[in-house]
Amino acid sequence: MKRSSNHYEDMTFSEFILFMKTYSQQLEENINIYLNLDSPILESDRIATEMLLQSFLQFFTESRIEHKEEDGMAQMHTWLMSQLAILSMKSLNLFQLVFEKSLITLVFQIKHHRSRSIVMYTLSIFTYLVSDYINCNNSEEGKSNDKKSILENRPLDNLNKLLIGTSGVQNLAFILKKCEEWFQYKRCVFYAYVPWSNEFYGAVGTELQKVQSMRGQLGDRYTVFSAQKPIFLKDPTNYIKDDHIQLFGLSSIIFIPIVHEEQLFGWLTFDQRGQEFDCTSKELALLEQVGIRLGLFFSRRGEGLIKVNDVHLTEREHSILMLLSEGYDNKRIAKLLFLSEHTVRDYVSSLMKKLNAKNRTQVVASAFRKGLLQ
Repeated sequence: MKRSSNHYEDMTFSEFILFMKTYSQQLEENINIYLNLDSPILESDRIATEMLLQSFLQFFTESRIEHKEEDGMAQMHTWLMSQLAILSMKSLNLFQLVFEKSLITLVFQIKHHRSRSIVMYTLSIFTYLVSDYINCNNSEEGKSNDKKSILENRPLDNLNKLLIGTSGVQNLAFILKKCEEWFQYKRCVFYAYVPWSNEFYGAVGTELQKVQSMRGQLGDRYTVFSAQKPIFLKDPTNYIKDDHIQLFGLSSIIFIPIVHEEQLFGWLTFDQRGQEFDCTSKELALLEQVGIRLGLFFSRRGEGLIKVNDVHLTEREHSILMLLSEGYDNKRIAKLLFLSEHTVRDYVSSLMKKLNAKNRTQVVASAFRKGLLQ
């Protein structure tokens, strides 16, 4: 953030992060009080404001303390871009009002010796955020963009035709390849969601071995997977684990939830294989439609499957098949079922033979096609 000659010039971005980390719990308590006070705020506005507040707090509590001062503004811009799907000037103003009230109350509660510096620094952050948001909106209309074609309906029309003509999820890899082509991204990956364990795992995408090595628990530094709104991250550093960023050489990235009637199936990610890029709110809204269409596709995936009775699986084989479909490796399957890894390999080999498959991915695809998995 820019320094000025005001009283708060001794406050740095790193010091502000430290303050937020130290008093995050008390600040969150104040936020909950102000957010839920009786007021004429519409429920939809209250929900959007609450999401912004939670994301803002999470950004600071999970940020590294060591930051160059000039990085502060860039970090705030990255956070703002990640919230475009839910941001409006109204929600931004409500967010600012609740946060500033909560913070001012906090510094007086704890009688912080740098209360003025903290409050004034907070005001400088919001001055920047509001200005940045206005600039983003003003620049969108006349912006010359290499991806102008994706603002037309043709890519979505192509996707609609493809999904209508596709019988099951075994063609998901092909669908993702076509999404890369039509929406002009170099990489599209599908991460599946496991509701009963609240986990996600990499399922389909380019560099499949890397993709399928990804697994995690929601909330375990993978905060983007907890959102059910599209998110654009100009810089994913504070939102995704470092080993994930390094594994895929990530720079900028987009997350699109796949949801149908409140059922979450997983997420799509779009990126340019290490190249930084920008994404407008219109482009994000367009990609959100991709997630909506895929949500509908997943919800009907059991209807168009060919049911056959020529494959008979034992109870143990079916259990292992279910775990394979969730992305579990032999070691985890063995641990869950109290088997040796050698025994699990034998079962997988048996499944490959029965389903005429060459590898684990084909086993799962064939099982969906034959109606053995729903």
